[in-house]
Amino acid sequence: MKHLLSIFAVLVLISCKKEEKKESLYPESMTEATSESTATKMTASETLGQEIFNGKGNCHTCHKADKKVIGPSIKEITKIYAEQNGDMAAFLRGKADPIVDPSQYDVMKTNFYITKHFTDEEMQAVVDYMMYFQEK
Repeated sequence: MKHLLSIFAVLVLISCKKEEKKESLYPESMTEATSESTATKMTASETLGQEIFNGKGNCHTCHKADKKVIGPSIKEITKIYAEQNGDMAAFLRGKADPIVDPSQYDVMKTNFYITKHFTDEEMQAVVDYMMYFQEK
């Protein structure tokens, strides 16, 4: 009977063992730009922008490439900025009015503490990365 209980316990432990899955630091949708309009290789600036967007900028929590989550999609943002000849960097520095979704401005404004402290190179890299997704 002891052996039967031991075997049962081992089987339960084996069946409950979870398969380890290597998780990326960044969301899957943001690690590679794979849509038809963004199938080209990124520049060094775009790659840096991706790292900032997904890292210290924490932008990926609200913005995805192709779909609205909390904030508008990157494609929607870049489309509107291109159509209206907007200055994305000025907005991210808190020096321009919102043009994409003004109703979400108060939510976005909390991130200005982070984005205002980007160096000029970092800011340009984030803008370049986002423009990488622009519909061509």
